[in-house]
Amino acid sequence: MSSITLPQQDAVARSYFYRAVWRWHFYAGLFVAPFLTILAVSGLVILFVTGVAPEYGEWLKVTPGPQTLSVSEQVDKALAAEPGSTLGKYVTPWGADRPALVEIKSGDVNRMLAVDPYSGTILRDTVEAGTWKAFMSDVHGKLLLGGDGGPGDFLIETAASLGIIVLATGLYLWWPRDGRGVLSSLLPNLALRGRALWRSLHQSVGAGISVVLLFFLISGLSWAGVWGGKFVQAWSTFPAAKWDNVPLSDATHASMNHDSMKEVPWTLEQAPMPESGSSAGITGVPHGTAVAPQSLVALGRDLGFEGRFQVTAPAGDTGVWTLSQDSMSYDSANPTADRTVHVDQYTGQVLADVRFADYPLAGKLMAVGIALHEGQLGWWNVVLNALFCLLVIFSCVSGVVMWWKRRPAGEFAAPRYPRQYRLGIGVAIIAVILGLAFPLGGAALLLFAAIDTFLPRRLKEAGAHSA
Repeated sequence: MSSITLPQQDAVARSYFYRAVWRWHFYAGLFVAPFLTILAVSGLVILFVTGVAPEYGEWLKVTPGPQTLSVSEQVDKALAAEPGSTLGKYVTPWGADRPALVEIKSGDVNRMLAVDPYSGTILRDTVEAGTWKAFMSDVHGKLLLGGDGGPGDFLIETAASLGIIVLATGLYLWWPRDGRGVLSSLLPNLALRGRALWRSLHQSVGAGISVVLLFFLISGLSWAGVWGGKFVQAWSTFPAAKWDNVPLSDATHASMNHDSMKEVPWTLEQAPMPESGSSAGITGVPHGTAVAPQSLVALGRDLGFEGRFQVTAPAGDTGVWTLSQDSMSYDSANPTADRTVHVDQYTGQVLADVRFADYPLAGKLMAVGIALHEGQLGWWNVVLNALFCLLVIFSCVSGVVMWWKRRPAGEFAAPRYPRQYRLGIGVAIIAVILGLAFPLGGAALLLFAAIDTFLPRRLKEAGAHSA
């Protein structure tokens, strides 16, 4: 008898498990879909205004002359555009036919000026907080609901954590059980019509982008306040102790970021900045030479900086000059060439020199991962990321369309469990592990579970009429 009933029992168990997974995929997916759509749309805009049409004017053409103005003269031209302003940073040109960028600060307003290095003409004057990149970065990371640790940050982190659950449950539901191979199942059945066609398209697209989506979710979560800031980034920060006998500031490298625009390498954000005003460091700017933008650009070239790099002015009396070149700031398409050098503002001594090779393993992975995430590795990266964003939008929209077509009028129509379903220990263990790994996602799962537990059976068990 057991040889006859056990296969039937296995089939029933599989049906129970399948419908339970479907129900949780539905719950998490309905919550996640609006957020993933917002992330994909804002990501598309950011891609355009950084990789296709930068807003500061750094890709404008200039006519090369016989000689460029000195860096100090270029900076003076920019400061003259706003009397009383101070220097924020100087960014060297992409090439001989491109402008330099000069950031100036006037009160609480930061402006980026594109300056013709030959004539000193101001080609473009942009308020940094007024760009599409700044606005969409705030949408992408905070939903316009405050800074790090605010409600927008928590909502995005919760959605990304649940996105991993949606991804895992979706792959289980898609996995071929009809004798078809995995590769052939990635192709949609275009002969279908109605909801069946939407389901085929949704499954094929979702499965096809699953690995890339997982990468985007994990790399995005690494910026988040809880999972990233408390769990991952805190244990992967560059150890400032490597800067032997260098006085350290209470300020961290994150203070160099501008609101939601992340410009400092991920692994340096929580590391403290060195301080100026001591005899520490090694020779940088030659003694007797003024420590100024001109000499610091020359120092950068002597140290081996090639192409575009940035010279950031000190913040306050104990701040340092910072020379940097990294993909986070779109200086280079090679994240393994990241480099950050800090220079004492009084002595010109080099206090710290951090390269990609100095990053811990997680920092190296994030440097490359963020460059991929933000489309900073070249045109191919921009095109593929744009295609991925469009596929994410389609996956979210198609999931909602499937639900809308399936639901009876006036009903919520969540997929129902089989009659008398009991939660398996395996499902509970998996949920606990995911909850511990991604705390905000785990909290959302607990909330869903509590709601589901107290729902009347008639709303969650199929009974005689399967959903």
